[in-house]
Amino acid sequence: MSNKIKVIAILTFAMAFFPAISSAETKIGFVNLVKLIEEAPQGASATKKIEAEFSPRDNAIRKKQKKIQKLESDLEKNSLVMKASQLSKKEAEITKLKRSIKREADEFREDYNLRRNEELKILQKVVREAIHEVGKENNFDLILAEGVLFTSKKANITELVLKKLRSK
Repeated sequence: MSNKIKVIAILTFAMAFFPAISSAETKIGFVNLVKLIEEAPQGASATKKIEAEFSPRDNAIRKKQKKIQKLESDLEKNSLVMKASQLSKKEAEITKLKRSIKREADEFREDYNLRRNEELKILQKVVREAIHEVGKENNFDLILAEGVLFTSKKANITELVLKKLRSK
């Protein structure tokens, strides 16, 4: 059972069997983690950083893909006037370039995803810290995130946490 479900179960049990606890005001909040991660300014800056880091490699791959397209176009135009040996040599060159680009593109995607995941972990930590700060500053007893089926606008503190993230 996940920790969140355990906490909810314990609170429900405690409120049902110990009326004194349930009569005390329990302040519960909810945050939309997806919205926080998507709209946090730290996420936008991380995206820009990753794009700047990987754009030279991406541009190089695109340049090679255009080169292949040009070679294929040239081959198609001139195939009727080329000797068989020239034709097979050009086809082999194109095939070799395609394999090379596929390898580069696969490595690029893998490196990009690893780097993006690193930045996402950092962002998740920043978001978690902001949620904790908002919880302490506003005297929340419990802040829930995922697995909530309903929350009132009063309990949704996503905008409050976003405000905190924007101020950092």
